[in-house]
Amino acid sequence: MNSLPIGIFDSGVGGLTVMRELRRLLPAEHLIYLGDTARVPYGNKSHATVSRYAQEDVQFLVGRGVKIIVIACNTASAIAAPGLREHFPGVPILGMIGPGSRAAMAATRNGRIGVIATAATIGSGAYETRIRETFAAVGRAPEEIISQACPLFVPLVEEGETDTAITRLVAEKYLAGLRGAGIDALVLGCTHYPLLKSVIASVMGPSVTLVDSAEAAAAETAALLAGRGLLRPASAGRGGERFYVTDAAARFHGIAENFLGHPVDYLELAELGSPVEADGAGQVSG
Repeated sequence: MNSLPIGIFDSGVGGLTVMRELRRLLPAEHLIYLGDTARVPYGNKSHATVSRYAQEDVQFLVGRGVKIIVIACNTASAIAAPGLREHFPGVPILGMIGPGSRAAMAATRNGRIGVIATAATIGSGAYETRIRETFAAVGRAPEEIISQACPLFVPLVEEGETDTAITRLVAEKYLAGLRGAGIDALVLGCTHYPLLKSVIASVMGPSVTLVDSAEAAAAETAALLAGRGLLRPASAGRGGERFYVTDAAARFHGIAENFLGHPVDYLELAELGSPVEADGAGQVSG
């Protein structure tokens, strides 16, 4: 069981931010990444469609014998995570919303928190609800939570426009209201957004801490595996990596190698089918 891989999925390249953090924290682990590049972005799809796509993603990874699944997509985490845990009780499933919310509470000093995400994630209210629950658990309440949908950020990242003039113009437009709202922590509520971190930080200024939900989720994944005794021994050597995409493999290959900083040797096209239920037990809230 310890030597089984960690499964990670996203609608495209954004989940690579989670994969990079997992590799940094857990160098001995085998990692399998699925990018549903044929259907990116998920953030402008209906709830029913996102749930169906996410079930197909998980079914693909379950079929490859993973020991845990990280939903490296905030939209899928916000909309589909409860259904995924119901349909696939045999594998722990960790989402992005819980880790990101806990990191936001830890980062803020004045209790004024901003959240940027896809339209679907913002529309779900998942971050605002979870942030308030996280504060309430320690007898506190946030001063204010301000949310902003940034629908063009994902396609910009998917096209490799991570630090260009057009990206800066879009960021200025989306972030103008947040910049004047007195927030001191900004949740990057989409795993694509850390790829725009330099632009977002420049627009928001040094007084605002950027909360990277990818970093938070990777840290909680590592803690969960350690707590359950599921870590692959460090003595086993560096873990392997396999990548699957549903389209545009050449473009993904270039972005992945540039972002991860090492060769991507195993990349295949994946055919996603209809989801089926899995057997077993074991869940984790995200």
